Amino acid sequence: MSTMKFSDLRILPRRPRETKEVVLDFVENLKENRLVEACQQLLLREDQLFGQETMTLEGLGQVCNEDDKDTLQKDYETLLLHLWMAVHTTFSSTPSGEHLEILRSAVETITLLEEKDQQWEGRPEGSSEAPVWRPHQCRRTYDTLLERIVESQMRNAAVEEDNIRVSSVDNLSTSMKREVCRMGKRLKENVLWVARDMRDCYPPDFDVCNLYVRLYHQKFSARLTELARSGLDVDDCNYLLCWVNNYYPNDILKHKDLEGHINIESLGTLLSEKDLTTLEEQYLLQKESKVRTWFSKALSKEEDGWLSGKSPELIDRYCFCPLAIDVIQAVDGAMREARTILASDAKAQRILCQLDSFLISYKRSLEEFVKGRRENTQAVMKANLVSIEQFRDFIVRREESIPEEIKTSSMSTLADLRDFGYGYFTGPIHEELRVQYRRLWTQAWFTGGQMVLDDLLGTLDRHMQQFTDLKPICMEELLGRLHMEMMVEYVKRMMKRKMRLKDKEQQEAAAKLLADDSSKLSTYFTEAGSKIIWLSEVLPKIAEVVKLQDPGSIQLEIVTLARDFPDLSWRQILALLSLKANLSTADVRSIKESLDVNRSTVTSNTNPPFFSKVPAGTIWYMPS
Repeated sequence: MSTMKFSDLRILPRRPRETKEVVLDFVENLKENRLVEACQQLLLREDQLFGQETMTLEGLGQVCNEDDKDTLQKDYETLLLHLWMAVHTTFSSTPSGEHLEILRSAVETITLLEEKDQQWEGRPEGSSEAPVWRPHQCRRTYDTLLERIVESQMRNAAVEEDNIRVSSVDNLSTSMKREVCRMGKRLKENVLWVARDMRDCYPPDFDVCNLYVRLYHQKFSARLTELARSGLDVDDCNYLLCWVNNYYPNDILKHKDLEGHINIESLGTLLSEKDLTTLEEQYLLQKESKVRTWFSKALSKEEDGWLSGKSPELIDRYCFCPLAIDVIQAVDGAMREARTILASDAKAQRILCQLDSFLISYKRSLEEFVKGRRENTQAVMKANLVSIEQFRDFIVRREESIPEEIKTSSMSTLADLRDFGYGYFTGPIHEELRVQYRRLWTQAWFTGGQMVLDDLLGTLDRHMQQFTDLKPICMEELLGRLHMEMMVEYVKRMMKRKMRLKDKEQQEAAAKLLADDSSKLSTYFTEAGSKIIWLSEVLPKIAEVVKLQDPGSIQLEIVTLARDFPDLSWRQILALLSLKANLSTADVRSIKESLDVNRSTVTSNTNPPFFSKVPAGTIWYMPS
């Protein structure tokens, strides 16, 4: 017997322990919610029942036990029952991670069953008939089930008892508002849940986000349409429009978590154009009525203050009227609300039409008040000039966004209102200056040097002392108007006089007086605060025409004057040339011909109209 040495021992590698995989049967897979595995088992049995062929005594035929068919059909029914229960449970409750895994399994099962349906539909002609349970049409059933789930969720949200509160719903005043809010919140919560959590459970071809949003959109739209046609009061109408035009498209459809996952354009609007227009018209009519009421109350309050005899309040030592601020705040607030509710700047602009009507009433009220000649009239008018400028600034700042018709109408009314307001002050000033105006371009003016203009400006300066409490922006406009009106009056007197400057000496003397008067007028108004700088160009250019002797030079200067002031008419040019007694009819005709040739090539400058405000004087030269 041989003895084994220790060195002869070998350590054999340990064989791994075999792990036996547990194979679950169909029923066990269903209990474990392993829907895909259960489905695959049924598909295998279906292939075995309908896919194998064998030889029989009667020839080539199908071996398919009817009992096996019945059993398989019942198992399919059981599978589908579990499948739809899984889908319903997932969509009808707050899902957990386990629920999502079951849903993923359910979706994969639907895909497998759809593929099998397609295999049967694509079989060659003459093949054996498909099983009675084919096609399952699981996608269609799934879509129908999802539609019912959505309908149930929206219906439950609509009738949910008020004691099941959500914080934002608590303070809503009507049952309609609470219903719409609950439905909207349910829609938002669920579509976001699908986009955030459930989307990954589906293959792309399911397009689950678009499907789910479309179903909710349809149900929400149907209910809102019923409400819109039910005869809503003003408050409920406004709230419904907020949801249709603002909350739903902006807070829900454009939510960042839905971006790239839904096709907003394909959804359309919640309400038809007809229903939406009806609600929007109801909203605008009541808002316009409310704005008119605000305006009327604001104006009545001011009128009461005017008629009380009290002087307006002073702010920074200037007369002030709060009317424009109150009205502008009201119209601004109304338009801001309308833009939000209607989601349209153009529709909100309609409210501005009420401002034009108000301005007409405002002007009428001021006219009636001025007729009373009360002690506080001047102070009240100074204060209202501030409001008038604020109204104008309000329209001008929104000029590009305001529809042309509204802008034109409002600016026209404001122009009339400004003319009346400033005319109240400039009218009496010009009335007193009228006597001194008559002395311009007379022999006394020609021989007395600048005394006529000195007297005129002295009278004007005395009047201007009463405006120390006029707000600077209004003072600037007042000065500009006086500046323009005095220049117009000056040129008008020059053109209507029958003064004839016989020779070079007289013409040069008159031109010097023109230039001196121009300098004095420009200096006075510029120092006082007038911003119409271009008016200082008028008299020096006229003086140049009066001074020149050479017809060719006069011709060139007339063309230049017409270039700088395109509203200068030929009748006015004739009145100007009539001052020069030594200018022949032939010279005048030549000047006209030159002007006709060159005027078409003259481009207008930036100067506002001036000569169109000046009536033409007596015509001495009429070319034959």
